[in-house]
Amino acid sequence: MGKTFVLKAEVRDGTGSKHSAKVRAAGRIPAVVYGHKEASAAISLDAHDFVEGLHHGHRLMDVQIGRKKETTLVKDVQYDHLGRDIIHVDLIRVDVSETVKVMVPIELKGTAQGTHEGGIIEEHVNRLEVECKVTEIPEKITVLVKDVSVGDALHAGDVELPEGVKLVSLPDTIIVTCHLVAAAKTTEQAEEEMPIAPEVIGEAGKAEEEGAGTGGEGAKGK
Repeated sequence: MGKTFVLKAEVRDGTGSKHSAKVRAAGRIPAVVYGHKEASAAISLDAHDFVEGLHHGHRLMDVQIGRKKETTLVKDVQYDHLGRDIIHVDLIRVDVSETVKVMVPIELKGTAQGTHEGGIIEEHVNRLEVECKVTEIPEKITVLVKDVSVGDALHAGDVELPEGVKLVSLPDTIIVTCHLVAAAKTTEQAEEEMPIAPEVIGEAGKAEEEGAGTGGEGAKGK
């Protein structure tokens, strides 16, 4: 937090899925830089360097395009259908003195009291939207769950945010809840509770009656 990560970028000459595939095959990530009333620029970034910076919590990145260096904020990262490889990145130009709204990942910390009461913790959201200065964007928001008991819920408004960081997400947004684990039923219990299909039995009985009746009429005819 408060530091930028420097990335060297190359201008992309083409667009489209085929061009992007070639860029990724070369070990780079297609990206676009926009904002501050300037024209958008299609660029590519070294995949290893970008992922390294992202894993170390850098959201603010200085992008070097030729002789020009721009301070950017990682606005959006798109992954492939497996959620494994990055296929595109959106970077927005920012000024280090401005305030921005960003989504910050949540990290649950502690062992909930409810887990000792037979309950489990369920996470409903994994990110919160906050507003702060560009240089003060937190890498993550820590949510303490140790005091959460069965039947309790933690809301966004309950979370203590770092100094200078303001909550944008609705305060009543549910982050986690704690509830009892439903007891697993045994095979015998499941079979005992399995509903009997009376309509099938009824149809079978009706068929037997009709068969008996037919036999009787046949005997009289003889």
